Amino acid sequence: MTIAILSLILIGYIMIANEHLTHINKATIALFAAVLGWVLFICTGTDFVVKMHAPEFAATGLDGGLSQSMAVKQFIADHIFLRYGFQLGAIALYLLATMNIVSVLQSNGCFDFIATWSRVRSSTHLLWILVGFTFVISANLDNLTTTVLMLMIMRKIVSQSRWRMFIGSAIVIAANCGGAFTVIGDVTSLVVWGKGAVTPTNFSAALILPALVATAVPTALIARCLPEHIDLIRPAAHYRGDSLFLSRWQRIVLLVVGFGGLWFIPTFHRITLLPPFLGALCVLGVLWVLHELFNHRRIISDQPLEATQDRRFQFMTLQTIMYFVGVFLCVALLIETGVMRSISTWCDEWIHNIYIMSIAMGAISAVLDNIALVLTAINIYPVAESISALSPTLDPAYAEAFLENGQYWHLIIYSGCIGGCLLPIGNVSGYALMRAEDVSNTWYARHILPKVLLGWMIGLAVYFAVDMWLR
Repeated sequence: MTIAILSLILIGYIMIANEHLTHINKATIALFAAVLGWVLFICTGTDFVVKMHAPEFAATGLDGGLSQSMAVKQFIADHIFLRYGFQLGAIALYLLATMNIVSVLQSNGCFDFIATWSRVRSSTHLLWILVGFTFVISANLDNLTTTVLMLMIMRKIVSQSRWRMFIGSAIVIAANCGGAFTVIGDVTSLVVWGKGAVTPTNFSAALILPALVATAVPTALIARCLPEHIDLIRPAAHYRGDSLFLSRWQRIVLLVVGFGGLWFIPTFHRITLLPPFLGALCVLGVLWVLHELFNHRRIISDQPLEATQDRRFQFMTLQTIMYFVGVFLCVALLIETGVMRSISTWCDEWIHNIYIMSIAMGAISAVLDNIALVLTAINIYPVAESISALSPTLDPAYAEAFLENGQYWHLIIYSGCIGGCLLPIGNVSGYALMRAEDVSNTWYARHILPKVLLGWMIGLAVYFAVDMWLR
């Protein structure tokens, strides 16, 4: 049955990677593979439970009170699936909370200043302004949310489709790099933080320089492809009845509360030991209260508040959350069937180098969605409490990479996020660019891939140099 479940997940991963050819939404494929896989697992789970959870199963006493088949199903439902369900629910709730935080900020025009500041004559300055804001915002929000937000701002400024393709590509790169150096900036870094593999301060300190380099190098090269000046779209004037019209100080307050609250979440988790999604929900609650207060007169007036919302933005974000749910459950199946343990043993024996492992994973991420691949790579190894606890046969220098804050966790996130930018089909932000600006894989590979590859390799060299200097 292990072969059947593994084949099902591999077929699902292949179909996810070819979404641009099959035109079947990747969230649908991931959810279908996950549900079918867990049905197969629970129906034939006796061997898996005996192999992976024999002491826990015996301790429950279920094997004495129910038939063997029902006892196994009860154990899987209550002790195995429920554990993964809690982890999954915590991350999904966090993503939903941040999505609504962005929705509140956007509906109140809190990001309008980006479009105002980006209206400059120099195309290079415009590019760097958009990339800079994308990098900073993505460090606080998930990549897709940031990308869609910045693409919407770009479309309000740049009129020519050809230049939007270049600038949009730089936005995708900056969104993935910005999300790679904080534990709240990407769904994969959220998982590795929740697993206890990294701490927020150490993670950011280790990856901020490589992430900056991986953003700056391709951005500088893309800037050389742009003309000196780009035709800009004339901004629309506000009118008195515009529901987005709040005073400048009100928008600043909302922005500070929203992003300041997100930065406080790791501290909230460290102090209270409660899941990060509770901190995100707290920020959302405070932000909603301020939203109600600032818009009180409009709400009680004859003209109710009508905040303009981009339904595509909300739909794409919800699809990403559902896609993550499916992939997470597929990865859980690989763990429970023992596939991950076999992969880790093979990597230890035949590769035995975390840099080679991360580069290979990043390269595969170019064609296979990086969320699925990074989540798989994260769970190949457990977080070792000590070098001897991982495997007594491994040499200490190699085994040290799998301790808390070890190099393996840093490199997997970094290479997965940056390697996924080699092609637009390698990350959900790239898919958003393909749909928004009709960017093809051929065009992207010809104009953007070499630039991303150079930035990725230089960033890896920076990480290696800093790590050697700190040692």
